[in-house]
Amino acid sequence: MQYVIIGLDGTDNEALDRRLAVREDHLSLGDKMVNKGNMMYGAALLHDDGTMKGSMLVLDFDTDQDLQNWLDTEPYVVGKVWESIEIHKSNTRNPWQFNRDEEWYEKNRS
Repeated sequence: MQYVIIGLDGTDNEALDRRLAVREDHLSLGDKMVNKGNMMYGAALLHDDGTMKGSMLVLDFDTDQDLQNWLDTEPYVVGKVWESIEIHKSNTRNPWQFNRDEEWYEKNRS
């Protein structure tokens, strides 16, 4: 089952510090999930000034419990970075179509 996860950061004065404190762990877990085939896509969500305000992930897990197990260990959840989390079941048609190498993006970027 595929899921779109939208996690929005807290808006208090310490929110960015919490994000930065666990960001490397979040990215490392993301790399592991990509290698295992659980993450198709991820992006930081930005404020108009370019600062981070949240995250969007497209994930693939066999069961809802597998998704919950990930949530229980995700650094942005455990570190209380995300103040709100939306979870939407989804279905990406031909997800492999988005797996292009960096050279393709550099060449075809508008």
